[in-house]
Amino acid sequence: MPTIERFVEILERRYKARTPGSARLFRRAEKVMIRGGSHTLRLPSPYPFFVRSAAGAYVVDVDGNEVLDFWQGHFANLLGHNPPVLREASLPKGPGSGPDPTDDSLHTGFEVEAQIELAELLLRQIGWKNHKVRFTTSGTLATMYAVMLAQGWTGRDEILKVGGGWHGASPHLLKGVKYDPDLGFQKIESAGVPAEFGKRILTTRFNDSDDLERIIRKRGDRIACFILEPFLGAGGFLAATPEYLANARRLTAEHGLVLILDEIISGFRFGPTGLQRIYGIEPDLSTFGKVIGGGHAVAAVVGKSEILDCIQTPPPNRARVHFSGGTFSAHPQYMRAGAATLRYLVQNAASIYPRIGAMGERLRNGIEEAFEAEGFRARCTGGGNAVLRGSSLFALNFPLTAHGFTNAEDVWNPQRSNIRLKEDVIRLALMTLGVHVVHGGGAVSAAHQDADIDRAIEAYAEAARLFKRSGVR
Repeated sequence: MPTIERFVEILERRYKARTPGSARLFRRAEKVMIRGGSHTLRLPSPYPFFVRSAAGAYVVDVDGNEVLDFWQGHFANLLGHNPPVLREASLPKGPGSGPDPTDDSLHTGFEVEAQIELAELLLRQIGWKNHKVRFTTSGTLATMYAVMLAQGWTGRDEILKVGGGWHGASPHLLKGVKYDPDLGFQKIESAGVPAEFGKRILTTRFNDSDDLERIIRKRGDRIACFILEPFLGAGGFLAATPEYLANARRLTAEHGLVLILDEIISGFRFGPTGLQRIYGIEPDLSTFGKVIGGGHAVAAVVGKSEILDCIQTPPPNRARVHFSGGTFSAHPQYMRAGAATLRYLVQNAASIYPRIGAMGERLRNGIEEAFEAEGFRARCTGGGNAVLRGSSLFALNFPLTAHGFTNAEDVWNPQRSNIRLKEDVIRLALMTLGVHVVHGGGAVSAAHQDADIDRAIEAYAEAARLFKRSGVR
């Protein structure tokens, strides 16, 4: 048996020994749910641990194991698990208890004042004039609707995205997410995506202005929009260069494309605003989620009023776009939690963001040093640049060659990086040590303390020692 398979068997035995209660629950779950759950990333092999409680930087599983968590609600919990400011905001409000006097412990399906406050906060902090908001409940829906708005506004049907960019499970965007050794980032990701859709989705290389210009000059009159994350998430935790975003804005404006910035992950992660404001790039549309909901199902499309007008009263020669939002859009509790989160981040920005950015930098450096001390080539992505100073995100990579990391190919090409170690082995090794990560890393929250960073670095160091003793490469 290959060395890595023997090592995984050893790790799985250790993991199973500490999680018998989770194993029992998983066997029960498998009988009624596909693969025993409802989200692929939550279901690592051999089975996930089941959480009994969560607070701050930690979760406690059903076996009583305390786990230091850097997943933090899919990176939504910038303030940590269940922070007091959000517990209070999420409590049901009874009659006469505030500006929304109805009992909103359950969804009513009516308009309430709380959504106005969250929309006002969003627009004020993003800072562009003549922009408006429409809420929905997930990042997938927000990006889907943003693309539909772009197509309705331009009358074009092709979509340009970044190879490796994940924008949710919309059929409009399910191409070029995972690297394929034969096709690169050109593969349609799922059955059920019409072949015609696949032909309309074009991909370009992140941070490659020449490739972007080539595609737009060739097909710009047929492309409705260019959608990209200013900080590439699942594609590898990579920041866009200022020059690349400036060129994206210039080229899309010149050729009549709608520029969509997907800030589901990056919005309010690096400061009390979106990265668009930090870079000084005004998009036509943008999408927000995760942090803005304070741990609740909140996402938003924000954009120029004339484009969002296509939802209700399209301007002349523009098509109406059916963007209804969804049953649970703007749920009062969700809106209050989101508004409380943004208010807290704005009021405490000077203490929160420099601190979590510094902890992220210390963690990235500490992880690299721990593995290099055991003879492994290791590189953490997630850092900032000359414009984006400080980042609380980190992801461990095991490069096979001495290359830099500027686009998703650098991270996900198996000829350039050891994907198995990054995705499966390090996660399992750390789970046996009481630390939880995804894609080799995760996000530092405001609830993490210096002692937690020390503990995480030591866990990575112990994982590196385990790798070395087992002969894993």
